[in-house]
Amino acid sequence: MTAPATYKAVIDHTVVADHQKVRRWGWAHVVEHMVLRMRSYVSTMLLTGIGSPFLYLLGLGFGLGVLVDQGEGIEGVPYLTFVAPALVMATAMQVGAQENTYGVFGGFKWTNMFNAMRLSPVSPGQMAMGMQAGTLVRVVPMLGFYLVALVLFGIATPLRALAMLPIGLLLALAVGSAVMAWVATQKDDRGQLSFIERFVIVPLTLFSGTYFPLETLPGYLQPIGWISPLWHAAELGRAVMYDMAMSPLMWLVHIGFLASVAAIGAVLSVRVFRRRLDG
Repeated sequence: MTAPATYKAVIDHTVVADHQKVRRWGWAHVVEHMVLRMRSYVSTMLLTGIGSPFLYLLGLGFGLGVLVDQGEGIEGVPYLTFVAPALVMATAMQVGAQENTYGVFGGFKWTNMFNAMRLSPVSPGQMAMGMQAGTLVRVVPMLGFYLVALVLFGIATPLRALAMLPIGLLLALAVGSAVMAWVATQKDDRGQLSFIERFVIVPLTLFSGTYFPLETLPGYLQPIGWISPLWHAAELGRAVMYDMAMSPLMWLVHIGFLASVAAIGAVLSVRVFRRRLDG
């Protein structure tokens, strides 16, 4: 074999190996892309991530919490203890929704990112799953700031605070997958993307037992909480943080609901990505 032929064989072997590696780990390359993109707004992430927990906890603890605690708190614990796990989960829900709204729509419409990725061995399914994994990468530090604040305020022990992290990640995955499945079907932005924040995220935050027990709502509003991923995650967070009474059946119901939403959203997202990129 001549030298040029040898070089060509080596190059071809390297290209094939690289393609096989990308096909196997394509989702990880999507995560890497998202992490590199996050560097452009890391200062904003730090500012909001550090500031929000302290502002919310101080405002609720020394404001509304003082009034509520005069009535001996909620469910036998101080108001701040009751509301803190829900605030942590609300943060996970908000970040999961935000990353999968304009981030997903922009990848199809404005930056053409997904079509560019499709020219590589990365599959549509890997793009969808990589986007969700990248979303979790962003959620982790945002939750971390909140959990550190809970420990500093003496609301939770380090172990109990850390135990809430997987619950928040599962919630972010459930909400993010569901949002992605819908956003990926949108071809043009006529203002409907902002509806997610205004008419989904905000109402769920208000009617999911975040600031008061779900049972205090009128009966016709309580079903909103039952189908809200935030309510299921908040209940799990409270059970973990201060041993709120919860039967084994309800543990299964809460975890099963979140896992089901995440799985259904993931399947639908992959289908939409494949239809748009390979159709």
